[in-house]
Amino acid sequence: MEVSVMGSSQVNLGRSDLGCREIASFNLNSKISSSVKISRVCIGQSIKWPLKSLNGFSLKASACSQVEPVISENDSTNRKSKPNDGVKLFVGLPLDAVSSTNTVNHARAIAAGLKALKLLGVDGIELPVWWGVVEKETRGKYDWTGYLALAEMIQKLGLKLHVSLCFHASEEPKIPLPEWVSRIGESDPSIFFKDRSGQHYKDCLSFAVTDVPVLDGKTPVQVYKEFCESFKDAFSPFMDSTITGISFGLGPEGELRYPSHHNPSKMNNHQGAGEFQCYDEYMLNSLKQYAENSGNPLWGLGGPHNAPGYDQSPMTSNFFKEHGGSWETTYGDFFLSWYSEQLISHGNRLLSLASEIFNDVPISICGKVPLVHSWYRTQSHPSELTAGFYNTTNRDGYEAVVEMFAKHSCQIILPGMDLSDQHQPNESLSSPELLLAQIAASCRSHGVEILGQNSMVANASNGFEQIKKNLSGEKEVMSLFTYQRMGADFFSPEHFPSFTQFVRSLNQPELDSDDQPLKQEERVESLTGNILQKQTA
Repeated sequence: MEVSVMGSSQVNLGRSDLGCREIASFNLNSKISSSVKISRVCIGQSIKWPLKSLNGFSLKASACSQVEPVISENDSTNRKSKPNDGVKLFVGLPLDAVSSTNTVNHARAIAAGLKALKLLGVDGIELPVWWGVVEKETRGKYDWTGYLALAEMIQKLGLKLHVSLCFHASEEPKIPLPEWVSRIGESDPSIFFKDRSGQHYKDCLSFAVTDVPVLDGKTPVQVYKEFCESFKDAFSPFMDSTITGISFGLGPEGELRYPSHHNPSKMNNHQGAGEFQCYDEYMLNSLKQYAENSGNPLWGLGGPHNAPGYDQSPMTSNFFKEHGGSWETTYGDFFLSWYSEQLISHGNRLLSLASEIFNDVPISICGKVPLVHSWYRTQSHPSELTAGFYNTTNRDGYEAVVEMFAKHSCQIILPGMDLSDQHQPNESLSSPELLLAQIAASCRSHGVEILGQNSMVANASNGFEQIKKNLSGEKEVMSLFTYQRMGADFFSPEHFPSFTQFVRSLNQPELDSDDQPLKQEERVESLTGNILQKQTA
């Protein structure tokens, strides 16, 4: 399949007096060395981007071995950026920006995309760094090669960098846990979460083993600490300038939550509320001890027997039903308290570790809290309960979470800034706006900053409008917004023009009168006005 980060159109990258650059057209499924076709064009000439096809799309990008800023030093000093009341704008790199062999995937495509984003006025880039790539084969053996190359590329363009440390696996694209961890999991599958039917979730470790020596005699916390110390040493040249923040992976997809929806094949259009993930050996041992300490040992034999399955509506179950459900009983409070405390204890341990390791570095530390908004308009909030947040109509389940972040002086990443109530299916009784407002209120009361994210590439204009609404409404607690993420959809003709308009609406530059002969704004207009237009005959 031929892939590209740019769809069809022409784009002017700036003045012709910036000199010539090499431009490459290549197939991203092939090795770059065998598929790159080089031609020379002058910056200032129009570059034609082929039309997106049904099987993928082509890319033309910088093929220079050294990435050079397109904007000159004088240009950057004349441009006075005025972000939306101080909210910085970052864009995430593709999840598989670095390959399993620790080389940069689609390096020329990424270079071209970064230059375009720099011209648009984006402040920085988010880089996912995967445990399964860096510490792939053997515990304690780290390879940062690909990630260091990207950090250098970003630094040379004058962009800031936010690093996401990912201690989980990804299904799409396929990025597994370290091979040595998977081998341990084959002999001891209880290091992974397990649901009521006995199915394991193998994309992250169970929260119950966070401080248990299950990894070749070491605890996950000890392994993460060594990983982070190696990262800190390897990236020390970037810490004082380029890297401004680090997010610490806290669970599935990096989020602080249980993998309650990990079986989408059984979900009926996501109308279920997920299942409790408390059936692995270590979680059951914890539950048993908790029950014995509470004086009700029979409650520690397993999770709620009357909770629904993945594909069942929670309102049809006795556990989550609106009136007289088990969630309101003494047993329900017992179980939900334990379940949520396990989540918070795990998060507290990892945020404490991150704060300890990076306390002498001038960067911010953060973690991601999901926006589990389905069934929010019910009494029991079942999707939040199975995800680990004991949040109901009678109980605020996010206060303790926000307090934990405040305790460690960490920021909270909140996704779903593009979601609005009116675009949710009626049958899910969802409200992303009300849930976001609830969490933001807790952040304000505890002085915790929010770093916003979108949930998906916004192909509808209302997505960008909702983001702007949230950035404006939560500006007193939000310092940064990261748009996720670069790739085929991001640079498609259906999306990229809307994104450029979104950036301009957030970041209106002021220019000195002597910024001649071509003002930076005009150069940005040249980029965003021509990019992704269909090629005329």
